[in-house]
Amino acid sequence: MKEGSYIIIDGEPCKVVEVEKSKPGKHGSAKVRLTGIAIFTGSKKTVIGTVDTHIEVPMIDKRAAQVISANPTSVQLMDLQSFEVTESPIPTEPEFQGKLQPGVEVEVWVVLGRSKIMRIKGTG
Repeated sequence: MKEGSYIIIDGEPCKVVEVEKSKPGKHGSAKVRLTGIAIFTGSKKTVIGTVDTHIEVPMIDKRAAQVISANPTSVQLMDLQSFEVTESPIPTEPEFQGKLQPGVEVEVWVVLGRSKIMRIKGTG
């Protein structure tokens, strides 16, 4: 694992922001400490284990979608491949505030059955 990769910690998909490795000791193997930021909640999570511990990696489905309508807490999105309409919460990041208007094209990540708007691609 390296910084910038994605793993699952406590059932939550996270982006790895820090990797610390320790040398093997007299009676044990080398340890690694992975610190990640949860994709959906933004909380910091840590996992510690031996270097040969199996780590789960999430499947990230990146999709293009268009905003159909917006309300204060969520937006309706239409998938540009399947034309399926879904609802997604509005991200809390400041770069999205006031910009998710009908017709705007966005990139949506679907991870472990949950979706999140990751970036604005352009206007419709």
